[in-house]
Amino acid sequence: MNFLSCSKMSKLMSASLDRPLTRYERFQLRMHLYICRFCRRFFSQIQLIRKAFHHFFNETEQAQIPMANLELSPTARERMKEALRTK
Repeated sequence: MNFLSCSKMSKLMSASLDRPLTRYERFQLRMHLYICRFCRRFFSQIQLIRKAFHHFFNETEQAQIPMANLELSPTARERMKEALRTK
């Protein structure tokens, strides 16, 4: 069953943090979580991290984070590109 692959479900779990899942996506995820203890653990961990993030950084604090600090340096970008090329 392709729709129950851990790889696809991890992408759905990540997407669920950014947007509401469709009814079919929720069904797929629930079915997979029912049978896969590893994905259940992963999903609970990312939900815990999200709750912790929201606990420590409310919306107004997030808006005050300067975007310049979130950008990678040119050196870091080159290191990442090189690492991706070697894989």
